[in-house]
Amino acid sequence: MKFILAAAYIGVIVTPAYADQNCGDLTDQTAMNVCAQKAFEKSDGELNKLYKQIQTRLKDDADTTKLLVAAQRAWIAFRDGECSFSSSMVAQGTVYPFVRNSCLDGLTQNRIKDLNGYLSCEEGDMSCPVPAK
Repeated sequence: MKFILAAAYIGVIVTPAYADQNCGDLTDQTAMNVCAQKAFEKSDGELNKLYKQIQTRLKDDADTTKLLVAAQRAWIAFRDGECSFSSSMVAQGTVYPFVRNSCLDGLTQNRIKDLNGYLSCEEGDMSCPVPAK
């Protein structure tokens, strides 16, 4: 039963990271694991770049910068905890790195969308904590 659920999880949840790296034709588990890791590393690099852009825009607002730092630390803790939990079913298997890194990549991609939204705020948008460019 665990294998069936894990296979369903892999097929439904982690396919985007897998596809983004043109890894759809891979059949070797090690290659799939490496592919998922590279996808996550790429997304994490993009996330860090966006985060630094937001910090730059907030350079004159120490209080909001502190809130950004706290939010990002909390988000990272959530992401890591969520992916540990959601991949726990396969923690002892060879598919674990693929499942975990694909989860990390997917949640990181979602955060990238959020940060891009902050960077795209229009001047005068009172619901946006990041000043317009």
